[in-house]
Amino acid sequence: MKTVLIVGAGFSGAVTAARLLQQQQNGSLRILLANGSGRVARGMAYGTQSPDHTLNVPAGNMSAFDDLPNHFLDFARMRDPGIHAGSFVSRSIYGDYLEWLLEQAERQAQPGTKLERLYQHVNRIVPNGSSAMVTLECGETMQVDKVVLALGHFPSANPRIADMTFYGSSRYIRDPWDTVRLENIAPDDPVLLLGTGLTAVDIAMTLLHRNPKRPVTAVSRRGLLPQHHRHGAHPPIANQMPSTIWGNASTVREQFRGFRHYSKQLALEQRDWREAMALLRPVTADIWLTYTEKERRRFLRHVQPYWDTHRHRLAPAVFERFDSARKTGVIRTLAARLRGFDESNSGITATVQLRGAAENTNLRTAWVINCTGPCANPHGTGNTLVNQLLEDGHIRADKLGLGLEIGPDCAVINKQNQASDVIFYIGPWLKANYWEATAVPDLRRFASALGNRLLAPE
Repeated sequence: MKTVLIVGAGFSGAVTAARLLQQQQNGSLRILLANGSGRVARGMAYGTQSPDHTLNVPAGNMSAFDDLPNHFLDFARMRDPGIHAGSFVSRSIYGDYLEWLLEQAERQAQPGTKLERLYQHVNRIVPNGSSAMVTLECGETMQVDKVVLALGHFPSANPRIADMTFYGSSRYIRDPWDTVRLENIAPDDPVLLLGTGLTAVDIAMTLLHRNPKRPVTAVSRRGLLPQHHRHGAHPPIANQMPSTIWGNASTVREQFRGFRHYSKQLALEQRDWREAMALLRPVTADIWLTYTEKERRRFLRHVQPYWDTHRHRLAPAVFERFDSARKTGVIRTLAARLRGFDESNSGITATVQLRGAAENTNLRTAWVINCTGPCANPHGTGNTLVNQLLEDGHIRADKLGLGLEIGPDCAVINKQNQASDVIFYIGPWLKANYWEATAVPDLRRFASALGNRLLAPE
């Protein structure tokens, strides 16, 4: 019996398991789905139960399966018949959907194919020829034929400041999804958010749900805020390619210039820059693959902040609530460099240097929450398994700190620059190779291809 271990049970792990259950037709297959944090098919993204946390992609684009485009939409309509393809539904409903589809795949699997859930952390993986020896946190060991690392997102790294000891404070929350810590914040306590992206908006909405007048300040280097989806936006004109936007441009600088010019032309036609982003969406990975390391570094340095805020957008209703809180002064956003913290019995003083200012500014707060986004660099996770795999050379981080180096069919690359036949990866660290590999429309394609690879005859 072939045994496949999947480490992690968020979207990537759950959908990969479901694909294996669906695609296995002959012979026997044992699928082990290991998730040390407990509930399967939730992860960081869909574990929230807050009604203020909605999907940032319309329901019509959120099917877990490319070949069943309405799969999620049909499920959501069973909950609420009023939901349509353009609706932005709660993330908790999507978590329910992932649990449901995994249960459905399990019930419909062929005889001899079974799924086992392991509520344990995996601490060690050692490849040995055509298999791997795995050690669980309880000390139990097992031999498996294939391993899929579906590790998902890790908490943000602590921003660099002169005195890093502040991050040991009980009033600093590194993981913004630590609901127990968030509940300890009193309703009237002012809060400083590090970051002004999607995570900061989510946490701000959570904090204001408990007290709509609570002062919240969000700080990032540029102070850029996520753009929002628009109702009734024009779809991109059919059969257009990136060359429509920037001609034969091949460098980041030339392409960015072309994109801005094209967006201005759209505005003159009463259209919208979002159409240009939609045109790039299907070919973003292909564009990234053409860049040299030098061009990729240039993109990260000059374009990424603007790409992130325009590409990854807010649901309209969330944007309206957030924007209203900003206009009333409840939420304040600042473009500034973080310099340090001074904590006393009366609270925390954060020192920042506002963009364009020569002098520092002090901000008073009761709590500091890190909302700078998930940790992209494998070396910065502090995770036992990731550290072991890196130290033993079974996986390799990419040079730009975006994720892991991956070979064909999601096989990890080891320190000898060889693609593994045993260990595979699916999740946000695919960004190192493909850039746009973090959203459902991307990951579902990788899950399908990975299922085929794992079940292929040896």
